[in-house]
Amino acid sequence: MQTVTKFNYLNLSYKQFVLVSLPNLNTEALAKLCKSGNQNAQLEIYNRYYKAMYNIALRIVKDTFEAEDIMQDSFLTAFTKLDELKDLKTFGAWLKRIVINNSIYHYKKSRKYQNVPFDTVLYKVEENQSIGSDNDFTNLKVQQVLKVMNKLKDNYRISLTLSLVEGYDYEEISDIMNISYANCRTTISRAKENLRKKLQLAAEF
Repeated sequence: MQTVTKFNYLNLSYKQFVLVSLPNLNTEALAKLCKSGNQNAQLEIYNRYYKAMYNIALRIVKDTFEAEDIMQDSFLTAFTKLDELKDLKTFGAWLKRIVINNSIYHYKKSRKYQNVPFDTVLYKVEENQSIGSDNDFTNLKVQQVLKVMNKLKDNYRISLTLSLVEGYDYEEISDIMNISYANCRTTISRAKENLRKKLQLAAEF
């Protein structure tokens, strides 16, 4: 009764009150509303995340139209499978993982891209091997680095995108790319070295 009285006092219906309050809700609260099928909450979630999710997809598939489709499909997947998410506080990270998985899947499918069979090649990875510091890139313009990254071979580009841009660790990247932990470290190490050479070459011109 108090709630109804409050709405009447503000001359707002319950629906209007929810619409006004949605921008002030955190992601967890919005996700709970999404689970109940609240389309306004879904729209609010979409507006908060769509730009970041689109950019993630674009960095992997390198096609604006395909990235748009992947982004839209990923939101649909997230909303329809929201019951599978145990901790709603992690919705953003969960959505990001869906986008990355969908992006890699579509990239392989559309270009008939096959992973290099790393597991059939023996790489010696020393535990104390120095794979370089990400700080090497801090003095370079981000856009320059991303531009050069796009010129790397696909497995290098994707692994560096997941590592340097999206912030995933080796274990997470090896799981996403379906390669062993050791091969993941080696791939990223070689990708960084390849990137450094290309950046150095670009700086000479």
